[in-house]
Amino acid sequence: MREARLLAGIPQDKLGVAIGLDEGTASARISRYETGAHAPPYDVANKLARILRVPVAYFYCEDDDLAGVIEAWGRASAAQRRSIEVFVERAVRGEDG
Repeated sequence: MREARLLAGIPQDKLGVAIGLDEGTASARISRYETGAHAPPYDVANKLARILRVPVAYFYCEDDDLAGVIEAWGRASAAQRRSIEVFVERAVRGEDG
């Protein structure tokens, strides 16, 4: 989550306030989410995803590489997503480019 927040250029306190947290506790709560000390409830994860412009699945990845793919997917246009799907299908079947 920290990487997505930094990419979005949003400080912890501002992100917390944007999802409806109290201004006095927003930074600490976001910090706990980022370090994994606490997991945000699903509705909070949805708000975070919307503000950070990542798919909510990004927050539930245990694999950093997959999280990167999901983050990129969230930035891709519909045409780019279709190209990615075709590429992955071909790669999985062992076909060349």
